[in-house]
Amino acid sequence: MSDELAFIESLRNPKTQDQAFSVLVEQNKERLYWHIRKIVLDHYDSDDVLQNTFLKIYKNIGKFKGESRLFTWMYRIATNESLTFLKQKSRKLGVQSNEYIHDKAQNLRSDPYFDGDEIALELQKAIASLPDKQRLVFQMKYQESMKYKDISAILGTSIGALKTSYHHAVKKIKEKLTTDQTF
Repeated sequence: MSDELAFIESLRNPKTQDQAFSVLVEQNKERLYWHIRKIVLDHYDSDDVLQNTFLKIYKNIGKFKGESRLFTWMYRIATNESLTFLKQKSRKLGVQSNEYIHDKAQNLRSDPYFDGDEIALELQKAIASLPDKQRLVFQMKYQESMKYKDISAILGTSIGALKTSYHHAVKKIKEKLTTDQTF
């Protein structure tokens, strides 16, 4: 039995579940936080989405079929929770989710947890202007250095479609950064 399968069994076993879940959280909380943060852009919102992600993982570990790696499954949950959060938040505000993200990106400078320079700020604004799928693919590929195979498993999209989305995202970001007068 591989180490991952043994660990998954310890997550499912009522006698070892709490301890194994603590290990899972400790090993993955920072990486998942930053993945979520790149999607929702706000520290406090990211903390909320991360907490919801771990709750969903805890409640659904018994449903994990092992058809993908545990990491991929957790990232899919984190991504879906992030997108759901954005939809709910934007609906409450009466705007589209891409408008909400665009506004968040425009106000990053006032976020006490944003420590990027002017270039990072402009890059975040350019990324925020992308359609959701292109934004996700760009963030996972460029900012998180994920392999297309993993992104494909997380987003449920073919590698060819991901490469196309990434290509379009890069092109749009270059255009935005070179034509944006505030940069």
